[in-house]
Amino acid sequence: MLPLQFKEYKFRFKNSENKVQIFDVIRKKFVQLQPEEWVRQHVVHYLIEEKKYPTSLINVEKQLTINNLKKRYDIVVFNTDGTIHILVECKAPQIKITQNTFDQIAQYNLQLNANYLMVTNGLQHLYCEMDFEKEKYTFLRKIPDFSR
Repeated sequence: MLPLQFKEYKFRFKNSENKVQIFDVIRKKFVQLQPEEWVRQHVVHYLIEEKKYPTSLINVEKQLTINNLKKRYDIVVFNTDGTIHILVECKAPQIKITQNTFDQIAQYNLQLNANYLMVTNGLQHLYCEMDFEKEKYTFLRKIPDFSR
C-alpha cells in the first residue's frame, strides 16, 4: 500500500483466501484491505495514538439514513455525553478531495451535528470546526486533542 501523510503505525495483517486483511482495533476484527480502508485505519490510529481519544469513544462504518437513503459514515468520535465530537470522511488516496467530497460530509453532518469535521484521502487532510449558530464552518490546521 501507498505510504500516507501520517506517522508509521503498527498494523496487524493476515492473508485470507488470497486477500490481505488488516485488523481494525475498533471493530475488533480483520477487514479486507482496500485503499479507503488503508486510510481509515491510519485515521483510527492517528486519533488514538496522536490525539489520545479512547477507543471506547470511536465508532467506525455505521449506517445512517439521509433523505430516506442508507449511507455509511467512516469514523465518528463521540463526546463523553454521547454527542458527536468529530465526523471523519475517508477517501482512497487516488480520490481528490473536492467540493463534492466536502458536500458529502456536510450533508451527513446535518443529521449528526458533529463539532468538527475531517476529510482525508491519506495524503491531504482538511479539518474544520462547525459554528451552528452562524451556520458556517472554519478551517483549522488540526483537530483538537482529547480532553475530558
